[in-house]
Formats: sequence, structure tokens, C-alpha cells
Amino acid sequence: MLNGILPLYKPRGMTSFDCVAKIRRLYQTRKVGHSGTLDPNVDGVLPICIGNATKAVQFLVASGKEYQGSITLGFATTTEDLDGEEIARQAVTEPFTNDEIDAALARMTGAITQIPPMFSAVKVNGRRLYDYARNGETVERPERHVTISSFKQRQAATYDPSTQTQTIYFTVACSKGTYVRTLAVDVGKVLGVPAVMSDLTRLKSGGFTLDETVTFEEIAAHVEAGTAGALLAPIDKALGQYPRVTLTDEQWQRVKNGAFITAAEGHQTDPDANTMVALVYQNSLKCLYSYRPDEQRYKPFKMFAVN
Repeated sequence: MLNGILPLYKPRGMTSFDCVAKIRRLYQTRKVGHSGTLDPNVDGVLPICIGNATKAVQFLVASGKEYQGSITLGFATTTEDLDGEEIARQAVTEPFTNDEIDAALARMTGAITQIPPMFSAVKVNGRRLYDYARNGETVERPERHVTISSFKQRQAATYDPSTQTQTIYFTVACSKGTYVRTLAVDVGKVLGVPAVMSDLTRLKSGGFTLDETVTFEEIAAHVEAGTAGALLAPIDKALGQYPRVTLTDEQWQRVKNGAFITAAEGHQTDPDANTMVALVYQNSLKCLYSYRPDEQRYKPFKMFAVN
């Protein structure tokens, strides 16, 4: 059975679940999971975990994301992007200067609070928000605390005098759980006009960049040639932030049965250091162990392989 992370290029027009279903068929396995939903109208990096790598999904999801896209000022929609129905329009009679736009983006940088859009997969009382929205119902939405580490223009904004709208072109680096659609709307609020996210591509996720991704056409060709496994990155790729500890034969015999290891075996010398270590045996990452300072030893946190 194949194990690893497939850096998929998700095309527009497919849901993330559609992508998982197609990968299951191509790789002929049910053990497939993705690391963070992309809306159907968004393309870009979507890491797909296969086999034992599905145990690493939570670590890929937790990683920061980078996007590039555009925000159009002058109207708003129900979905905060171009897929929804228009609900507000206000002519931009005088285009905003690049300095004004830069200042608005800067105000959205750092630790911020977001309210998820009604057309989103967030669950409230066991139902997804988009279910409420499709039924014309409203419900109180939970706040989300996210971090925007960078939010900048990537080229000068453009103005369309015929529609009296203005388009901002941006790149953003953000924490997990960030709704870029909502960022777009909030930029409009700062500038005093309705706004929508008019384009979005994910540039980076789970440590993978856009130029590392593979398309469905490339995957199909590798499957046909019997080389589909060559497209998979090792689980290590999702766990690069954790210090490596190489196990001896004797230690691995204990670890694969879930035994604790001592602070010294985990190279723990600083109580304030990273409390998680990745244990490696014969150049293969086998598991994550978490340090228990009260016991001065490491215990299993996540096992990826026992052979």
C-alpha cells in the first residue's frame, strides 16, 4: 500500500471532496484525506494524504497558508465572492489611492477576529452554515481568532469607470481557519464600500508550494505507467517543525510497542524547548512523541508506522 502526501493542484470547478474521491479512484485506496478545504471556485495547492499519511492531516491543516487573489470594490454578494447573488452596490466614483489601499490592508494584519460567512462549512448546532443560508435561515455565528502575518498589494489596483468598481490585487499569508472571502469584505468595510473576493489561488499549504503541485492529468499518466508512488512526498514533509531523534534498534523495538522514552533519549535538555520530537528509524519517520515534564519522559503522541 502506498503512503505519502500528494501535492495536488486543485483545479477550479471541483470541490475538495471531489478531489479526494478522484484520488481514491486513481490510487485505488479508500485511505485518502485532504488538508484544508478549498472552495470550488478557488484553485491551487491542496495536499492530499494517502495511506498512513492520513494520520498527518491535522499537522498539515495546522500549517499556515499563502494565497494570491483580487478584491473588487463597489458591490457585495451573499457568498462574499462572485458565486453569490448581489446584495449591495455602491459606485466607487473616485478610485482609492494605493496608499489608502495599503493602509486598509495593514489594518487587517496581525491577530484579528473574523465572523465566518453564512455560506461556509462551519458547523453551528450540528448543521453547516450553508445549510442555514440555503434555507433562508440566520443563526449566530461563532467568532474566529486568526493571524494575518502578511497582507500586501502585488500590483497596482485598477479602476473600471464603466462599472465604477476598483480591483485590488493582493497576496496574503495567514493562519489556519482564515476566510479570505471575509478578509476581502472587511477591507471594503475599512474603505467604506461593499466588496467581494473576485479571484483566489492558494500558493502554499502544508509546506508545499504551487510549483511543487501535480495535476490530475500528470497523476493519471503516472498511474498508467505504474509510477504513481513517485509523486508522493514522505510524511516528514508535514512534520518538518519537529526536532528529529534517530532511534537505535533496541529503542525502536520499545517504541513500536508504545513504550515511553527517557528525557535523555529524546535529547531533552531544555525544559522550555520544543516538547514534541519526531522519532526516526532507518531513515523513516515512525512517530511523534510528546514530552511530559512532570514525568521527565516522552510518551507516544501519534504513531505513523510500526514496521
